Amino acid sequence: MRGRVMLLLCGMYFITYLDRVNISTAAPYIRQDLGLSNTQLGLVLSAFAIPYAFFQIFGGFLADRFGPRKLLFLVGILWGLSTVFTGFATGMAMLFAARLALGFGEGAAFPGATQAMSRWLPADQRGFGQGVTHAFARLGNAVAPLLVAAMIVAFDWRASFWVLGVVSLGWAALWIYHYRDRPADHPRMGDVELSELSQAQRADHRPPVPWGALLRRILPLTFVDFTYGWMLWVYLTWIPSFFAGSYGLKLTQFALFSTLVLLAGVAGDMVGGVLSDSLLRRTGSLRVARRSVLVGGLLGSFVFILPTLFIHQLGLVTVCLAVAFFFLELTNPVLWSIPMDIAPDHAGTAGGLMNTGFGIAGILSPAIFGLLVDQTGSWVVPFAVSAGLLMLGGIVSLRVDPANKLPSVAGIAASQT
Repeated sequence: MRGRVMLLLCGMYFITYLDRVNISTAAPYIRQDLGLSNTQLGLVLSAFAIPYAFFQIFGGFLADRFGPRKLLFLVGILWGLSTVFTGFATGMAMLFAARLALGFGEGAAFPGATQAMSRWLPADQRGFGQGVTHAFARLGNAVAPLLVAAMIVAFDWRASFWVLGVVSLGWAALWIYHYRDRPADHPRMGDVELSELSQAQRADHRPPVPWGALLRRILPLTFVDFTYGWMLWVYLTWIPSFFAGSYGLKLTQFALFSTLVLLAGVAGDMVGGVLSDSLLRRTGSLRVARRSVLVGGLLGSFVFILPTLFIHQLGLVTVCLAVAFFFLELTNPVLWSIPMDIAPDHAGTAGGLMNTGFGIAGILSPAIFGLLVDQTGSWVVPFAVSAGLLMLGGIVSLRVDPANKLPSVAGIAASQT
């Protein structure tokens, strides 16, 4: 049953990223159809992240308080309908509103999923769980350019949003039917799988959030997530336009090159999660297992972004961007595992607090990146700014301490007994 729950979550991550990045491939056609500048398009691309950023903590809190089952069903309906509505946009205002609604819908999705994994996964499988689900998210990134391009060729850019919106609504129906907040309540849950969970997981405690202690532990991670998110948003929103604008590629060409780059993230997420869990089992140290992957991933991505600032050879730039994306995504499952390590009883809230950094980056990165392209007439300066943030994130990662856990409700109860 744990595998089936993970399969449902993998489907959610895949679909949410299809809905999130489909606009990047359609962007050149939307811009032409609606008469938008790069700066206006950047604002539209940033619209998603405004409610996404500010709904992270509240969405995580709702997942902790009411459980992921109802929450993910409701937000699934919302992001599905907003995706459909995007296809009906006739101007910048409608497009902006649709992307805002999508941000509200998806804002609670990953914190809610983190709470679900915290309930269903043993502690030494958290990195793998986050790795495999985020690998499906990156697979959504990679598939989106080709899938959306095919639908644009067959129909138009609007049809791609209508189709993907209906798929999202179908996932929400499957989730509410199959998932249970408390593993023991699932009619097909076996005794062996249940015995592998902790007492707290089986009991399904929902204690009040100790905000002060949680903030002190998570805020450094929030900043690291901001630097990671800045670069990820560049990949998600501007890479297709980069290939089209810098190399003059046509739709099928820039969609293919974008997919080749984004596929590297699938491997990065899988390797990052498995590597971190393996280090944890070998060393018994959360600091070694989580922190080393964070630092190595961010600095490795920085190193491979640098050549793109000085060369203009399509094949070599594509390889450098792909390797940089692989290193960037090594860090993603670790970023999401650390909230479960630090605050297992409050994994939704902690995950939402951490991912607020990603959401804020989503507000700033697409808009500032597009503005810098317009102002400088070049892609070099925005990529240089992004590379500098990666280096800063790697340095700050040394201050993240995943071993500094909040006391668990189960542990306190046991000591009192």
